[in-house]
Formats: sequence, C-alpha cells, structure tokens
Amino acid sequence: MSPRPSSSLEPFRSRHVCVVTETYPPEVNGVALSLARLVDGLRARAHRVSIVRPRQPGGDGAVDGAGPDVALVRGFPLPGYRGLQFGVSPWGCLAARWKRDRPDVVYVATEGPLGWSAVRTGRRLSIPVLSGFHTNFHTYVRHYRARWLTPLVLRYLRRLHNDTWSTLVATDDLRLQLHGLGFERLAVLGRGVDGELFRPDRRSEALRRSWGVGPDDLVVAHVGRLAPEKNVGLVIRAYRAMVREGAPVRRLVLVGDGPLRSALERAHPDVRFCGLQLGQDLAAHYASADLFLFPSETETFGNVTLEAMASGLAIVAYDYAAARMHITPGLNGAVVPCGRPEAFVAVAVSLGRRPDTLREMGRHARARAVLLDWAGVIGRFEKLLAEAAVSGRQPWLRPRRLGVA
Repeated sequence: MSPRPSSSLEPFRSRHVCVVTETYPPEVNGVALSLARLVDGLRARAHRVSIVRPRQPGGDGAVDGAGPDVALVRGFPLPGYRGLQFGVSPWGCLAARWKRDRPDVVYVATEGPLGWSAVRTGRRLSIPVLSGFHTNFHTYVRHYRARWLTPLVLRYLRRLHNDTWSTLVATDDLRLQLHGLGFERLAVLGRGVDGELFRPDRRSEALRRSWGVGPDDLVVAHVGRLAPEKNVGLVIRAYRAMVREGAPVRRLVLVGDGPLRSALERAHPDVRFCGLQLGQDLAAHYASADLFLFPSETETFGNVTLEAMASGLAIVAYDYAAARMHITPGLNGAVVPCGRPEAFVAVAVSLGRRPDTLREMGRHARARAVLLDWAGVIGRFEKLLAEAAVSGRQPWLRPRRLGVA
C-alpha cells in the first residue's frame, strides 16, 4: 500500500528535516554512509537538517559531530555490534526539543528505543514522521542464537513502521516481502554509488604485490562486516574450491572488521585480512581485485554490490536486493538462488576459470554502475519528505492493533 498522496504539493524549500538515527559517520556501515549521503544532499538543496543520535563510546563533540543541529543522547551498547549504540532519549526530551525548534518532518532511520521514542513524540505533536527500513533485524537474530526472538522482533518492527506516514525501503522486492508481513504504506527509495570514487583506474599493482600476486593472477575479494549474518564462511569455501579446481586464483582478500575476524585469521592464515578501509584506500582494494563474492542473505540492499560494480568487478551474489536489481546474469556477473551454497560455489569456480570473461563482465558492470548516481535518489527522498510535510500534518493515522505476528 503506497503512502497517501497529497492533493497539492507545496514548494519544499529551506525546510527543517530532523533525522533520528542510532548510527552516523564517523561510524562505517551501510546505513550510516547512505544516511550521510542523503543528509548532505538535502543540505546542498538548501534544507536545514538536524540530527538526533547517541553519543558514541569515548566520543566528544568533535568526534560525534556535535553542534547546533546535532543533539547527542545517551547510548547503550548494541549486542554483537562493537562500537555502535542503542540511543535512549529521556522521557519528554524530544518533545521539549521539538516544541522549541519544530521540524517540518522527521525521518527515523533506525528502529531502536530512540527511533520508537521519535515516532511516539511525532504523533503526539502532529509532526509527520517517515521511517526507513535499513536492516533486517528479524532475520539477523537467527545468526545470534536467538531464533526464538524472530516473531517478537518482527512484531515490534511492524508496529513502529506502521505508525509512521510511510516506510522507505531500498528495493521493490523488499517492499513486496514486507507488505506480505503486514507492513503498510511502503515506498521505494533506491541507492546510488559514487562513480568518481569507485572506478577501475584505482587499480594498484603495488597493492597487489603486497598481497603476493602478480599482474596475471586473479584476486577474489569480499568487502563487509565479518559477522555471522554476512555468511563470510561461504566466501572462503568458494575460494578454496576455485584453487582446488585449478582456477588461476592466487589470493582471497577480505576487507572489513567484525566479531569473526580473529577466529577467521587463525583458521585461514593464507587469506589476506585488510581490516577497515575508507575512501580512496577502499576504492583501491576493490579495483585491485578481479572477482567479487557476496553471499550475504540478510541485506536490505547491499551497497557494496554497487561499489564493486563501479570498480569494474564481476560479481557472484544471491539473487535478491541490489544484485537482482543491477546484475544481468552472464553480462556483468552471476546470481544464484538464495539458500543454494553449492550453486554459489559452482558458479564462482566456473567464472574463476575464465579470466577474459571476468574482465568483460567487469566492463559491463562499470557501465551499469555509472548510471546510478546519488542525485536521483536524493531528489526522490526530497519529494517523499515534501509529500509527508503536506499530507502528514492531517491527523489521518488511525489507532491500530499490533496485528498478526
């Protein structure tokens, strides 16, 4: 069900948008980086954007970005995510802030206690609130020995999102999935990629030499959090099969950090663990590889897919989210049905035996990615906020029950 359209869309210039989030740069993850793109884009279009977020451990004003348009609230550790915090807003704190400095519209990007408080406060003050569904928390819990929590987490997420004017999702597939689970008023807001930062000419032979490979050797890469929900073990399994089957693959490079890193490094000393990389260093790591493997089954989008494509890499991924949207099998990569690890390994092995095919796929991947800049995404976000600022002022939200879990 789409959000209710406005009968007339008033100009949306120099509005005050308040973003409520548990994660934001300098943290490095897909949600934080995508959100920063949207915020910067709105500010470039002359909107005022204020941010409510938790203070990070050991952070000070400079690190946390505190300023007149940033409110820092108390945070508590997020289990399984070192360095990130749940935000907690004292009762009435948001209401007092928004009464003093009322936003035209609020965007709740994360669903922790801070997000819940923002949705409740927005309703009480008749401020339109949009929400973003950036993380599949209801599927994450099964990777942390808490499968029994799935119905409760789903119930909580549905209640929070259904109490907002609209929920923004990254793909039409996710929209249909959530609609089937009882989520209402869903709108698609895609993702872009910085084609100037991520590009094939960032390839570095010096970096490749540091990995112990020559110009004609193939490098397999994966970029992402080294955590149970990312299915990193399948990357290593596919790499081992490629080597065993005689593909000219000489190195597996894992970029990122997370709770599994120490154990993986001990178990696989021949794999190159490069840790967290940012900016041009990250771009060089992408471009210096030859094949990108992305076996996660828990993404709402998967920004790394577009970054790898923009860097000129062929990709093997499961057939959903960004991969389904942007990979044309046989042209710029390969997709495998979800839940088929044997097929994932077989496809990786097949591509690893064909260096010329990988290079041709990489050229097509780059050609697709350069069409996906952030300007169109930001314009769509601006339009959705404008519709909420107009229509959302009306007390149209009906009381609702929790629904079926």
